[in-house]
Amino acid sequence: MSTSLQISGPLTFDTAARQLDSLGVPGPGSKLQVDFSGVTEVDSAAVALLLHWSRQARAAGAELEFIAVPSGLHQLMGVYGLKEILPQAG
Repeated sequence: MSTSLQISGPLTFDTAARQLDSLGVPGPGSKLQVDFSGVTEVDSAAVALLLHWSRQARAAGAELEFIAVPSGLHQLMGVYGLKEILPQAG
């Protein structure tokens, strides 16, 4: 089963905690795609959220992919050395 999640607005310390459960409970073999095309602002809380979702998906045996990652978030992932760890679309 394939699921898509669209994230929009700011993804910052003030908003990221509200997104923690947005991924839901993926089942084994699920394919999840998180689309960040609507995100307007990011800070390091967004990176923490991506790590949380990645761990959640891995623990459930689900496949996760992040698409349309904003350049600011992509840069933060680079600063923290996470580009190879977090599943981004090419």
